[in-house]
Amino acid sequence: FSLNLAADCNAVLKALQPIFQEQGMTETVHNWEDHGYLATYIKKNGSFANLRIHPHGLVLVDLQSYNDHTKGREEVDQLLNKIEERMKELFHGNIKRVKRLPAILRGGVIDRYWPTADGRLVEYDIDEVVYDEDSPFQNIKILHSKQFGNILILSGDVNLAESDLAYTQAIMGSGKEDYTGKEVLILGGGDGGILYEIVKLKPKMVTMVEISFDKGLSMVFSLHFSAASNIDQMVIDGCKKYMRKTCGDVLDNLKGECYQVLIEDCIPVLKRYAKEGRMFDYVINDLTAVPISTSPEEDSTWEFLRLILDLSMKVLKQDGKYFTQGNCINLTDALTLYEEQLSRLYCPVEFSKETVCVPSYMELY
Repeated sequence: FSLNLAADCNAVLKALQPIFQEQGMTETVHNWEDHGYLATYIKKNGSFANLRIHPHGLVLVDLQSYNDHTKGREEVDQLLNKIEERMKELFHGNIKRVKRLPAILRGGVIDRYWPTADGRLVEYDIDEVVYDEDSPFQNIKILHSKQFGNILILSGDVNLAESDLAYTQAIMGSGKEDYTGKEVLILGGGDGGILYEIVKLKPKMVTMVEISFDKGLSMVFSLHFSAASNIDQMVIDGCKKYMRKTCGDVLDNLKGECYQVLIEDCIPVLKRYAKEGRMFDYVINDLTAVPISTSPEEDSTWEFLRLILDLSMKVLKQDGKYFTQGNCINLTDALTLYEEQLSRLYCPVEFSKETVCVPSYMELY
C-alpha cells in the first residue's frame, strides 16, 4: 500500500491485528521509533506473515504459506482481501496505490523462474522437466513451456526454445542471404537450429564446430561468459532427442550430404583453417552472448571475443559475411563495448545490426 500521507504506524497495527488474530496467529512486534514497525504473525501450521509499516506512507504485507492446493490459495486470498478492505476503511481514499503480487512458488519440482539477460526475473509457464543432466562442463536442462515448447537452458541461461525460429533466422541474415552453393562455418550452434535451416538452402558445405572443451583456453574463457551457448556433446545428445522441432534430423549423424559436425575446440580449428588457406562465404558465431559484465576484471572475455573475431576474419572471404548475436537491447554498455571491439581487429570491417524479438527470451535482442 502506497499512501498519500504519512502512516500512523500504531493505528495501522491496531487496525490489522484482529485479522491476524482471527487466524490464530501469534504476534511479535518490533518498533524502531522513526523507522516504523515490523510485526510478524505465525500460525501453528508454519505459515507466517510480515507486516512492515514505514512512517513515510508505505505498508507492506508478505505472506508465506505451505499450501499446494486450491483451498489453501483461497484462504490466502481471503486474508489479503480482508487486509485490503480494512486499509481502505482506515485511510478513507488516501491510498495512492495498492499492488498485490502473485505468489512465488519456492522449492517446487519444476523451476519456473529464469532471469532475462539484464537481470529481470521472469516466471515461465513451465509444466514439465524434459531433460536435466550435468555434463562435465555445465548443467543442461530442457523444460517444456505451454507457450514456447521445449526450452534449452544451459547453466541457468535460456538459450533457445522451439518457438525461437526468429533467433535462427536473424543470425542467418533474416532471409536476405543466398546460401546456395556456399561454404559456411558455424561456431557453436549445438542445438542444431542454424544447421537445420541452412541445409534446407542447398549450400555446398556447412561445417559446424561444436566446442568440446578439450582445450583449457576455451574452457577458461567461455566460463566467464553470460550465456555459454551449446557447447558439448551432451547438448547435442539432448537436443537431437528433445528439440527436434528446432534441429530436425541433422544431429542424428555428424556427417550429411552437405554438412559435417566437428566436436572440437573452435580455436585450433580456426587456426588450422587459416594456415591451410581455407575460406568461407559465411561464418556464423553462435558461441556466446556478449559478456553482461563490463567491469575491468572481465577484460579476458573481450580478449576472447577479439580472438574469435580475428580468427574468423582470417577464414572469411573478402566479400564474405560474419553473423553473430549481440545481447538484449537494455544492455547498452555491453553492446557499445562490443562495437568498440570491431574497430580493434587486425583488418577493417563494416557492420550493421538488427533488433529482433525472440519469443522465449521475453526481451528484444
